[in-house]
Amino acid sequence: MVPQWIIEKKRDGHILTDEEIRFFINGYTQGTIPDYQMAAMAMAIYLKGMTPEEIAVLTDAMMHSGAMVDTSSLTGPKVDKHSTGGIGDKVSLILAPLAAAAGLAVPMISGRGLGITGGTLDKLEAIPGFNTNLSEKAFIDIIQQCGFSMIGQTGEIAPADKKLYALRDVTGTVASIALITASIMCKKMAEGIDSLVLDVKWGAGAFMRTIEDATTLAESMVRVGKAMNKGMVALITDMNQPLGRTAGNALEVIESIECLQGQHAASDLMNITLALTAEMLVLGHKAATVEEARGNLEQIIASGAAFEKFKQMAALQGADVSSLDDLSKLPQAAIVTPYPAPTSGYLAKVDAESIGRAVLVLGGGRQKTDDVIDYAVGTSGLAKIGDKVEAGQPLVTVHATAQDKLDQAMAHIQQAFDIVADPVTAPKPIVARITG
Repeated sequence: MVPQWIIEKKRDGHILTDEEIRFFINGYTQGTIPDYQMAAMAMAIYLKGMTPEEIAVLTDAMMHSGAMVDTSSLTGPKVDKHSTGGIGDKVSLILAPLAAAAGLAVPMISGRGLGITGGTLDKLEAIPGFNTNLSEKAFIDIIQQCGFSMIGQTGEIAPADKKLYALRDVTGTVASIALITASIMCKKMAEGIDSLVLDVKWGAGAFMRTIEDATTLAESMVRVGKAMNKGMVALITDMNQPLGRTAGNALEVIESIECLQGQHAASDLMNITLALTAEMLVLGHKAATVEEARGNLEQIIASGAAFEKFKQMAALQGADVSSLDDLSKLPQAAIVTPYPAPTSGYLAKVDAESIGRAVLVLGGGRQKTDDVIDYAVGTSGLAKIGDKVEAGQPLVTVHATAQDKLDQAMAHIQQAFDIVADPVTAPKPIVARITG
């Protein structure tokens, strides 16, 4: 096969064969196809798209470009969750121990934050001593002991994706449904899971800005998963305002622990978390319906079992568990400043992107991949769309470690809120369910 002929074929809008796709991905992984040809192929895919069958083959080829996690020793259903990311999205910290306490095996390989989008690994590493860099053997051993483990991607898993993602980032081809689908699904399918639940977010703080784009992506990922004989469900969730009341690593850990202890039961965060976990239980045959599953999950939280699961996993991964019982031991910022409502009325906007930018300039996110995270900074006590507020009431509290960074953050915080005179209906956290 000749690489440029395959590029020309996709450039002209034709469907690639299985062999052509695998030849290209294998060649790129092994270095026989150079970056400039892969960049041309990525642009051709970006402009012309791929059929569902092509995307499934691309995903499979990328998945098999490296090692697969051997989960054969794990008993019981293996189910995971993936989120497309957002501001204040700490769902995994609550969902994984909850699902494990309900009898699922959850092999969760997570990512770091970049830009305004937070990462699960960064949140976990705000807990003193927590180790996310485990060998596959240690990863599986911990799942066998407590039902779940949360680690970062190793260099052996889907190396084609790691190379291609870096290339897409500098060639204007990130926003391709086919390439996004293959990138997400190749890593998740390499975990050796039976089923996957997807949280696909839309809005100001999400990668997909419209419900239509989020739905297109969700449908694409569900199709690929089903083509690989996996149980699949996707929920489309709102990310126009941050999820929950906090944004920033240690602050989100605190809110997650409070949720595991039964606080914030009626919040948007818990509604989405319980909905996603319930879907996992149904796919894993631990409940017949999502309603039954949700009832079981609420009982698990009330019993304290989910919080104990989280502590067990944290201890196995090297964390100082005393910091989970005494939250004052988690990183704390020296400067804590409320932002008061300028007028009375009803909140019509709590812009997720502005809050995310504030956390970023405080030091709670990365502008470059090698930036060092400040775990203590962020926002807490966030008011939500639809809330009735009085002038002078704190709309959010900002946690900073330096005055100049606080000043920069406040410039973004001021842009985050709109207050109107008439009552505002709170948005629905979950707007659609995609099953294929």
